[in-house]
Amino acid sequence: MLRDVLADPRVSKDPRQHWPTWINGEISPEWPLFTWVAVQNMFTAYGTDHTRLRTLVSKAFTLRRSTALRPRIEKITADLLDGFAAAEPGATVDLREGYAYPIPIQVICELFGVDDAAMRDGLHTCVDSIFHTSADPEEVTATYTEMYRLLGELVAAKRERPGDDMTSGLIAAREEDGDSRLTEQELVDTLLLMISAGHETTVNLLDNAIHALLTHPEQLALVRSGKASWDDVIDETLRSQAPVANLPLRYAVEDIEFEGVTIRQGEAIVAGYAAAGRDEKVHGPDAGRFDVTRLNKEHLSFGHGVHFCVGMSLARLEATIALPALFERFPDVALAVPPEELLPVDSFISNGHRALPARLHQHP
Repeated sequence: MLRDVLADPRVSKDPRQHWPTWINGEISPEWPLFTWVAVQNMFTAYGTDHTRLRTLVSKAFTLRRSTALRPRIEKITADLLDGFAAAEPGATVDLREGYAYPIPIQVICELFGVDDAAMRDGLHTCVDSIFHTSADPEEVTATYTEMYRLLGELVAAKRERPGDDMTSGLIAAREEDGDSRLTEQELVDTLLLMISAGHETTVNLLDNAIHALLTHPEQLALVRSGKASWDDVIDETLRSQAPVANLPLRYAVEDIEFEGVTIRQGEAIVAGYAAAGRDEKVHGPDAGRFDVTRLNKEHLSFGHGVHFCVGMSLARLEATIALPALFERFPDVALAVPPEELLPVDSFISNGHRALPARLHQHP
């Protein structure tokens, strides 16, 4: 059913056209999901506006451009693993904060020209808060203000000193083609989308894949023996633990019926990607089990239809480099706490762990 909803042109992501609650001014800026709805970029665009914005952004994520990033991703990964190797034997490391996070954030920041370390740290904090769906009103409004301050600084810096990066490219498109091509708000909100979604989802993919292998050693053994591949690990992780569990919001452009369920015009829809990956009608009664040899690893973790994730090839590339590198460098890596002590991130959108403590147990 979700696949049908995602592909249906009668389902919109633009609250300004199709969500009466937004149109009538009933949504407060203090609402934890306000940023998810208020932004003006391809995430919330509909029809020709979506096509226009996606065309601009897609230039950053072509398969050719993603593939060209391989040496850089390999270097970032190797440097992180070297840092782990320098730690005292038996030391505990957080594989989410110390490994799953820095690889995608470094890559996306370099792609968009975020060179300043303090700005990267600030964006990290803001993105964590945007995905924190239990945030109180004060945090929501403070994050909204700070995120736009940082992005405003980035745009101003790139206007003054353009570089070979996607932020400079978007600015050029804005200034060469005028507001009919890319408005200032769309420019900033596109950066917000790319920098946040461009790393958070990959962080969770790496986090969940590492966790799955550490808690299912028999599955890791299959990969090491060649009976399964790292692509199998990635796809089964995406199926069983979607990096984005639920994604707000879509809206019915008119009354629509899906499998006997009627969604009324103007009603808001949340896409449940985590549930879709565990659909027993598709994957059988063991849909909740992590199995890298599963023949059908079909998932919707990169979306479907016109909003299919433009960064899919980059996310997969990062995972295909980072996962084998970790387990080859530290073959005895193990969780440092019982699995039941791990806590999920405080979000119904983002699906990962607050921390992933592990001991590397490196042998000479």
